[in-house]
Amino acid sequence: MSKYAMISFLMFATAAMAATQIPASGNIFFGYSFQNASSSAFDFSDLSRPNMNGWRATLEGKMFPYLGIVADFTGEYGSQSHTILPPLGGGPVTLSIDGHELDVLFGPRVTIPVGKFHPFGEAMAGVSHMSTSAPNTGPSDTSFATALGGGLDYRLLRLVAWRFEGDYIQTRFFGTHQNNFRFSTGVVVRF
Repeated sequence: MSKYAMISFLMFATAAMAATQIPASGNIFFGYSFQNASSSAFDFSDLSRPNMNGWRATLEGKMFPYLGIVADFTGEYGSQSHTILPPLGGGPVTLSIDGHELDVLFGPRVTIPVGKFHPFGEAMAGVSHMSTSAPNTGPSDTSFATALGGGLDYRLLRLVAWRFEGDYIQTRFFGTHQNNFRFSTGVVVRF
């Protein structure tokens, strides 16, 4: 009987230790994302900076009361017009180029609650993928991406808040650097 008691105790102790490794609190965010992107992200250097709109979702697990680890997922979409002169003559032709960027980033976030306000700062790294519908080619590229930023959560209810966030994002599509700004806002649910 003591053999079964020892096995049961070891299984219980192992399960209890494993449960302490899982973050006990955190939050989920989902909302709107706006990015002012570099024109080289569309694989054309002579375009103005396109504006991209989309969605953003994050999952944060708290490792300590003020420190969490964030997984950040973003999808942004935009278009840009480009006027060219055909090589064989004729009038200018305007082409519309559509772009679609997906980001997956991970990193630490520091949050310092002050009453109903929860200001935070974060630094993340990961990958970004850009697809464009440029005529005849439709180039796409995947690059390393970094983000540095912060924001503010305003508590609406005990477990619900509204987030305002700004990030500086750097990507390296098509062999050049892009320096972009992203603004996000939406609902935060705490657990």
